[in-house]
Amino acid sequence: MTKVAMGRALIGVYDKAGLEELARGLVAAGIEIVSTGGTARRLDELGIEVTPVEAVTGFPEALDGRVKTLHPAVHAGILADRRRPEHVAALAELSIKAFDLVVVNLYPFRETVAAGLAPDECIEQIDIGGPAMVRAAAKNHPSVAVVVDPARYAEVLAAVAVGGFTLAQRQALAVDAFRHTASYDVAVASWMGNVLAPDESGFPSWAAGTWERETVLRYGENPHQRAALYRHWRPGLAQAEQLHGKDMSYNNYVDTDAALRAAFDHPDACVAIIKHANPCGIAVGVDVAQAHRKAHDCDPVSAFGGVIAVNREVDLAMAEQVAEIFTEV
Repeated sequence: MTKVAMGRALIGVYDKAGLEELARGLVAAGIEIVSTGGTARRLDELGIEVTPVEAVTGFPEALDGRVKTLHPAVHAGILADRRRPEHVAALAELSIKAFDLVVVNLYPFRETVAAGLAPDECIEQIDIGGPAMVRAAAKNHPSVAVVVDPARYAEVLAAVAVGGFTLAQRQALAVDAFRHTASYDVAVASWMGNVLAPDESGFPSWAAGTWERETVLRYGENPHQRAALYRHWRPGLAQAEQLHGKDMSYNNYVDTDAALRAAFDHPDACVAIIKHANPCGIAVGVDVAQAHRKAHDCDPVSAFGGVIAVNREVDLAMAEQVAEIFTEV
């Protein structure tokens, strides 16, 4: 439960959501902010007291911003384990001040790739200094709190008000941080393997992915089993917005996934009705209403309580037809 009071913070963020509120709260609590590049400029524009990282390193930003924080004056201040007297003495000998809080989020590599930009532009969005600071702070969580998610900024200010994060809280933040950089590295390595050096066989020699838990479901395939929903960073069923009704079950997700795959297998307007992962009917039509009628007529009995997917926008005519039949999803 040992708390580390926060007196000095290092902030370098691409996503500046919540930055102003966080920084003003830290400064109001008497915490010194050291910041990098665009983050320092934004804080200065907002009239928030900030120390540019160049004033700490004595070295200017170089190579179009590729080198900003890769310096002993930064990383020694993050990595010094203050439980060790020799580390504390080394900082004093080197005239380096320790950081108690590191707030970093990374360049938008995935978003750049998804936008279809050229390889050189994607490569420019591979963050180097950011992950180095995140990993350093996460490794040294006994002495430093690391935050990679703007959604946690309120927790930072709450911790400041009570004398700092507990060790358990810093451990949880460190886990989030390593997950963040691991997911980022998987995205970079996967893209490079697919785009820069694809395997001639057509089958990559290495494959990886990362998923985050979206929710714990009511139960699994059967009531005595447990299940949870995990989402990938790419768009998919897990990111869909549920408009009404009870929470989706494991079986609902399995059937909905099967229905979506079936419907989107066809270029024409298509409706798939699935129950227990088996098709009750799949049909195409001149419009979705006709496709739904044809799919339902394949097996009207089994379609009762089924899952319906369509590869077009649902129009009023189809919606009225569906409303007449009990449908699970």
